[in-house]
Amino acid sequence: MDSNLLKVFVEVAKAKSISKAALELDFAQSNVTSRIQQLEKSLGYKLFHRVPKGVMLTREGERLYSHAVEIVKKVEIASLDMKNMVNQEQLIVGSTESNAVTRIVPFLLKLHKDYPKMQLELITNTTKDIIKMLLDYQVDIAFISGVPKEEELMVLNKVDETIVLVEPKNEKSNNVFLCFKKGCAYNDFGANYLMNTTQTEHKRLEFGSYETILGCVKAGMGKSLLPLSIIEKLKYTDDLKITHLSEEIAYLPTCLVCRKDNMPKISEYLKTIVG
Repeated sequence: MDSNLLKVFVEVAKAKSISKAALELDFAQSNVTSRIQQLEKSLGYKLFHRVPKGVMLTREGERLYSHAVEIVKKVEIASLDMKNMVNQEQLIVGSTESNAVTRIVPFLLKLHKDYPKMQLELITNTTKDIIKMLLDYQVDIAFISGVPKEEELMVLNKVDETIVLVEPKNEKSNNVFLCFKKGCAYNDFGANYLMNTTQTEHKRLEFGSYETILGCVKAGMGKSLLPLSIIEKLKYTDDLKITHLSEEIAYLPTCLVCRKDNMPKISEYLKTIVG
């Protein structure tokens, strides 16, 4: 099975469009179509349904996809290994927004200082989405909230977080839970904690910025549960009522993780620089 054909297949599946995949690959659209047809002929299965807005995977295509992603990534890893048997030439880092707020900049600066020739790329998203990217070999290492449950992942380093309940400082807080967008590890935990402690279901409002969440809490819109490190970094400690939660109630460390079958060459180094 030709890995170059699989790479085209993966790009089309991700883009759900032959034309968009062609742009991403810098190929002519006819070239992409031809390669997909060649792969379908070699396998004996139709891999995509043509739909008005693009393409979607057939059942056979869905079955092939995870294998194809793994094969393409392993070919890329092998290529990098052969280019340089000693150095880590490229590192794609995934991070939650909460970690990006508090500690990603010094982490990247130290990496750049210690490995000046290494190409770095940063992708930020929620814990749920970053884990999916890690499992799909789209990032090499990732900062996530909480200890991973996936067997494919291993923890390289861990930073314990102090989780706190934040409320308006000088007024009673409403039964409104202000949280980050869907996929954030603090969302479901926070909603469950508030329900269990107050016996009241809270209205949930989602935002794309921790600065906005804290500003709205300060203004009296509601309450939130976040790592203390974010509140300190954004300088809201004097503006809010802060209640610390014990680790027995809230154990959500920030973990630096990677795939067990795709450990960076600098994994031993990475175990020493977080925190």
